[in-house]
Amino acid sequence: MTTTDAAHVAITRHRLALLLLGSVQTTLILTLATLAVPLPLIAREFDLERADLILLSAAYGLTFAGLLLFGGRLADRYGGRRALTAGLVLFAAASAAAPLATGIGTLLGARFAQGAGAALIAPAAMAVLRTVFPSPTAYGRAMATWGGLSVLGATAGNLLSGVVSTLLSWRWTFAVPLMVAGSALALTPRLLPDTAPSRGRALDLPGALLATGGITLASYGLVVTDNRPWSSAGVLVPLLGGTALLAAFLYIERRACDPLLPPRFLLHRRRSLALTAIALSACGTAMTFVVLSLHFQQARHWSPLQTSAAFTPFAVALIASGRAAGPLIGRYGARAITAAGLGTGATGLALLALTGLDAHTAYVHGPLPGLVLLPAGVAASFAGAAVLATEGVPQRQTGLAGGVLNTAMEFGPTVLFALLLTLGSDAWSLAATGAAFAVAALLNHRTK
Repeated sequence: MTTTDAAHVAITRHRLALLLLGSVQTTLILTLATLAVPLPLIAREFDLERADLILLSAAYGLTFAGLLLFGGRLADRYGGRRALTAGLVLFAAASAAAPLATGIGTLLGARFAQGAGAALIAPAAMAVLRTVFPSPTAYGRAMATWGGLSVLGATAGNLLSGVVSTLLSWRWTFAVPLMVAGSALALTPRLLPDTAPSRGRALDLPGALLATGGITLASYGLVVTDNRPWSSAGVLVPLLGGTALLAAFLYIERRACDPLLPPRFLLHRRRSLALTAIALSACGTAMTFVVLSLHFQQARHWSPLQTSAAFTPFAVALIASGRAAGPLIGRYGARAITAAGLGTGATGLALLALTGLDAHTAYVHGPLPGLVLLPAGVAASFAGAAVLATEGVPQRQTGLAGGVLNTAMEFGPTVLFALLLTLGSDAWSLAATGAAFAVAALLNHRTK
C-alpha cells in the first residue's frame, strides 16, 4: 500500500468514526424527546395522573444530567472506548426493555437506565473523538460539527415521535435508540481506537455522589414546579436539598487532591461563556418546541402529524446552518460565530414571541420566520461554543469536558425553563429567552 493509499484509508476511517460517534450523540438527545408527543397516549394506556407524566417525561434527563460528571471521570479513568461500550450496553438493554413495559414502574425504570447509559456514553464519545483527531486543528473542526448534533437530535426526536406514535405506537419510538446502540456496539471495535486510561487518577466518589445527588434533586425540584407552587414542600425540599449537596460538592472539590470538577476548569472566562451559550441555546430550542407544539395543537387545532410537519423548516435551517458553521468558524473564529449565532437566535425568538403565537396569523407570516432564524442561530452558537468549551483542554480531561458540556446542555435548560415558566405567559417566556440570548451574545462579543 502506497503512502497516498494509506492516507486515504486513514481519512476514510476518521470520517466513519466521526459519523458513528455523531450518530450516537444525536441519538442520545433524540431519546430525550422520544416521549414528548406521545405522553397523552401513554397516560390513557396506563391510566396515569399528571404527576406520573411529569416524572416520566423527566426520568431520562434526571439520570443523564445527574451522572454526567461522574461519567466523564470514568471515561478519563478507564479509557473512552471502554466507558463508551459499557454505556452502550446499558443504553441498548434499557431501550429494549422500555417498549415491553406493562406499567409505569417498568417504563420509569427503563428511562432511568437509559439516562444512566447516556451519561456514560456522551463524555466517553468525546474522549474517543479526541483520540481520533489528535491534532488541535482537526479536533476543532470535529467539535464544530459536534456542536450542532444535540439540537439536531432534539429536533429529530420531536419530529419522529409524533409521526411514529401516530402511525404505529409509542412503543416503536424506542426502535431508533435500540438500533443505533446495537449498531454502535458492533462497529466500535472496528472503527474506534482504544483510548489510554489514566490509571493514576482517583474516582473522587464523595464528589461524584454529591454532584449526582445535587443535580438530580435540584432538577427534580425545578421540573415539578410545572404543577406545584414554588412554596410547596414538594418543590422546596428537593430544591434546598439539591442546593445543599451542590454547595457541599463545591466545598469538597476546592480541597480535593484530584477533584471530580477542578474549580479552575469552570473559571476560564471563554469556557464559562461558552457553557452559558450552550445552556441558553438548548433552553431556547426546548422552550420553542414546548410552546409551539401546544400552540399548534390547542390554539390552531392541528394534528400531531401537522405539528411535526410545521417544524420541518426548523430542521432544514438547522442542518444548513450546522454545515456552514464549520467553515465559518475556521474563517472568523469560534467566538465571533457564537456571538452571531446567539444574536440570530434572539431575533428568531423575538419574532416568535411577537407574531408566532397569534392563532389568526397565517403560518407563513407568523411562526415560519422565527422557525428559520432560531435554528440557524442555535446551530451556529452550538458549534462555536463547543469549540470554545473544549479549546485548550488536555487529553486526560477530555471526558471531563464532555461531561461539563453535556451537563450545561441538560441542567441549564431545566433551570431556565422553570424560571421562565413562572412568567405565566408563553410570549413573555420566549421574549425573555431571546433577551438572555442577546445579553450572552453581547458578553461573548466583548470577551477577549
